[in-house]
Amino acid sequence: MALYVTKSSGSLFNNLFGSNAKQVAAMTDFDMLQLTRSGLPKHLLLSLAKRISLTIQEFADIMHISERTLQRYDDNAIIKTEYAEKAVELARLYTRGEEVFGSLDKFKTWMKTPLHVFKGETPVSLLDSSVGFDMVFKELGRIEHGIFA
Repeated sequence: MALYVTKSSGSLFNNLFGSNAKQVAAMTDFDMLQLTRSGLPKHLLLSLAKRISLTIQEFADIMHISERTLQRYDDNAIIKTEYAEKAVELARLYTRGEEVFGSLDKFKTWMKTPLHVFKGETPVSLLDSSVGFDMVFKELGRIEHGIFA
């Protein structure tokens, strides 16, 4: 029997969720699964949005929650599992983008640039669905390997 333990990227929460997430910086993937199942506090979600330069409206659209509903939550209120899961996916995407582009700022600029490969849409506008996330991840893979459309 083999034991496999994978560590989440140390920078996943430290760099994107900021100093509010020190307690989860060294979590395993299974720990992260448990965390998303239990939900994340609103202040952690908003910290992520700020770190990746999304407006509250853009963030709410990605999360499939109204901006007003998001604002009604207390800062320490635990937000539902599906929103926590989307936030973790955002963190993974932006961590991957930072790796590919060599800089989070360069990746954030790319995310807000209309691209031919996405029929003139910005990559960030695709993040309201899992298919859109997949398209952006695939494009990052092509960029990493020098395959441009």
